[in-house]
Amino acid sequence: MEEAGLLGQLGINWKLFLSQAFNFFILLIVLRAFVYKPLLEIIKKRNFKIKEGLEKAEEADIRLKEVDVIAKDKIKLAENQSVEIIKSTEQKAKVLDLQIQARAEEKQKEINELLKQSALKQKEESESQVYSQALELVKKIVAKTVELKPEAVDAKLIEKAVIEVKKST
Repeated sequence: MEEAGLLGQLGINWKLFLSQAFNFFILLIVLRAFVYKPLLEIIKKRNFKIKEGLEKAEEADIRLKEVDVIAKDKIKLAENQSVEIIKSTEQKAKVLDLQIQARAEEKQKEINELLKQSALKQKEESESQVYSQALELVKKIVAKTVELKPEAVDAKLIEKAVIEVKKST
């Protein structure tokens, strides 16, 4: 009874202590079954989701870096293509410029040829007018010189004289 006395001196009733210990263990089992395990499952699920989210974030980061590299390659490719297009356009412009220049030179030659032809035609017309006027003038001069009537002067004689004058010039 010393034990009962020692517990009694401390103010502990062993029957009450046993019933409280029994209640505590029952409460511990109930809490473990209905609170601790579900709470532990919820924590595990959350940890799993967090871990999964971090893994997906790492994958997304890796993919983002890959996409960034691909985008940079595409941009470089596009820049190279644009440079090639510009060079090609410049070359086409030079060729077109040369073609336009050649056409302009051809047109200029055609215009010069037309001007030459026109000048020759005008010259021929002028000479024809001069010769016809000279013919009239010679006819008048011969008529005055001979002092004959203008009808008596032979037109063929005058024309012959004009042709000889033409040949001499």
